[in-house]
Amino acid sequence: MAVQTAEGPAPGRAANAPRRKRFRAERDVFPYLFVGPFFLVFGVFGLYPLIYTFWVSLHRWDRLTGDQGFAGLQNFRDLFADSDFYTATFNTFSIFLLSTVPQLVAALGVAWLLDRQLRARTAWRALILVPQYVSVVAVALVFSQLFGRDFGVVNWLLEQLGIISDPIDWTADTWSSHLAISFMVMWRWTGYNALIYLAAMQAVPGELYESAMIDGAGRFLTFRRITLPAIRPTLLFTVVISTIGGLQLFAEPLLFDPQANAEGGSEHQFQTLTLLLYKYGFINNDAGYASAISWVLFLIIAVIAAANFLLTRRLGNGRSRA
Repeated sequence: MAVQTAEGPAPGRAANAPRRKRFRAERDVFPYLFVGPFFLVFGVFGLYPLIYTFWVSLHRWDRLTGDQGFAGLQNFRDLFADSDFYTATFNTFSIFLLSTVPQLVAALGVAWLLDRQLRARTAWRALILVPQYVSVVAVALVFSQLFGRDFGVVNWLLEQLGIISDPIDWTADTWSSHLAISFMVMWRWTGYNALIYLAAMQAVPGELYESAMIDGAGRFLTFRRITLPAIRPTLLFTVVISTIGGLQLFAEPLLFDPQANAEGGSEHQFQTLTLLLYKYGFINNDAGYASAISWVLFLIIAVIAAANFLLTRRLGNGRSRA
């Protein structure tokens, strides 16, 4: 124990004071050094483009010739008066709901099956990721052939089952095109989400399942009462990520159109907001109007993602209290 003298603190304590100060300084500074690169990259590639895009949206800005004068909120006023914007918004939400909700439910079921004792489990788990290895261009080309009007496999199968009598032109109608694109999205992303759910399920403590088995709970009740509450953070993650990705759908509807001109069909029946943005920004070269679309899309995604987060958390808290 250090001895206090009349002249001041003991020599040992005085010698350790600079070391303690240096340790406290390192403890306060080092965490910021570790997270600093993230904020630097985010500032350069995330925050700055976001702010600059908003600045461009306030101008008449041609992509080739540059700034042509300050326009204020005129681009936004023109956007909210454009009927194509509302059509694209409806198409975006329609395809998003038709693809995301069944996709997450199917992924949850696939993960539950793969979490059981199956033969060749590793092979099955690897196979569900095969759609991720295939290029989206190849996926779009294959599904365009599957949903072809004259020689498509889907029309042939529906005719054999007696569901339809005349072939369906899947690109001509709103709902048929939305269904076809949704199947394309589900095929690509169901396995990816299933693997995420599977990893979360395998992290659930086995003691909980053993207790449920002793109490006589069946598989479905165990899944509903134990597995779902335990993987709630993972469910929230996939809901938010799927919302962000689903509302930015671009490649699938672009390649599903035989013309591939960002119009989303002859009557814009499957033109999404990102296709509308691409049309004005890179075909019409109207960067100011395209920037206004991108900012409205950003706000829509932020609001929907926040609503999904709050809703999922409230539902999860309700189940845990029950």
